[in-house]
Amino acid sequence: MITSMRIGIDGDYQKRIAQAWAGRISGCMLGKPVEMMSMRKGPANLADYLDRVKAWPLREYIPFAPEVDDHVEHPEACREMMCAAVPDDDINYTVISLLLLEEYGPHFTTADVGRAWLRYLPGAMVFTAEREAYAKLLASAGMRFPSGAEPTMDLEECSDNPYNDWIGAQIRADLYGWVNPGNPDQAASMAARDASLSHRGEGVYGAVAIAVIGAFIGGGMEIHQALEAAVTFLPADSECAKALMLGLSEVSSPNANRIHDAYKGMSPVHTVNNLALVAWGLARGAEDFGIAVGDTVAAGWDTDCNGATVGGLWGLAGGEIPKEWTAPWGGRVQTSLSGLGEVQLSDLVSRTSGIIA
Repeated sequence: MITSMRIGIDGDYQKRIAQAWAGRISGCMLGKPVEMMSMRKGPANLADYLDRVKAWPLREYIPFAPEVDDHVEHPEACREMMCAAVPDDDINYTVISLLLLEEYGPHFTTADVGRAWLRYLPGAMVFTAEREAYAKLLASAGMRFPSGAEPTMDLEECSDNPYNDWIGAQIRADLYGWVNPGNPDQAASMAARDASLSHRGEGVYGAVAIAVIGAFIGGGMEIHQALEAAVTFLPADSECAKALMLGLSEVSSPNANRIHDAYKGMSPVHTVNNLALVAWGLARGAEDFGIAVGDTVAAGWDTDCNGATVGGLWGLAGGEIPKEWTAPWGGRVQTSLSGLGEVQLSDLVSRTSGIIA
């Protein structure tokens, strides 16, 4: 049990941690079946699929209809077929953040993040920037040293890769905000140390933004204000700062067309464009979970990542995730992490609360 980062929480905040986990998992499962459809065929094709299967506007889990579009996948994450939250890297990394804090405490190093990856992450479950960093970690005998020993490789090499401004670090940052309610500085520090293993520049800024938003929301700040306040933690001329403001500026719009236009041609798994969608969807659905995750996922690009991030932050803000979102997976959370094939939602909640309680 970590004592050095305890700040004292009450039962209400523990409930908010429970809703954050439930929201993140539900949002992830919502976006998972159409991730490849969105990436390979574009948001317009995703919207067409949802319309043809009578799931527009998106307010519940997605139907599995490969006869309509064979890019829909993961039937076990689809409406009427789900019995557990199935493995996904967005959930893997949030669990790893928890394991990292349990083992190394709030002052973990970037090298400690690498050690946790090698211990828990299968090589087949890392992608883009994380895969590049993982391969370099495997080549480093120094990462096998016990905690506290200096690694023999320059960790800067791990983040020197062609994907270091893509979304990977942004999806790893949520829990650092959750466990630092009202302490955005520490949340930002944790997110940056984690992100720096595989990312640079905008890739790190996106992770910092998500962690800081969570810390502000956890401290009681309203969602719109938290999004605005997070901008001050980023370089003023950064694309991530501009993305947050663009998302907020479009909050009254029923669609993300202007965001799509602003980032036309950008990779669907880039940090910046997806951060803009997160800001838009979270602010637009601040009072309604279905609108928040539904509109965010329906807007496309990295659907499971964005659904997870928005869902987690929405739950942390104090709203209750409706049972129609949590009942289908029944508290069962499957991972592809070594030694953690399936965990219970209640266990994740109690362990996360224990870090800060």
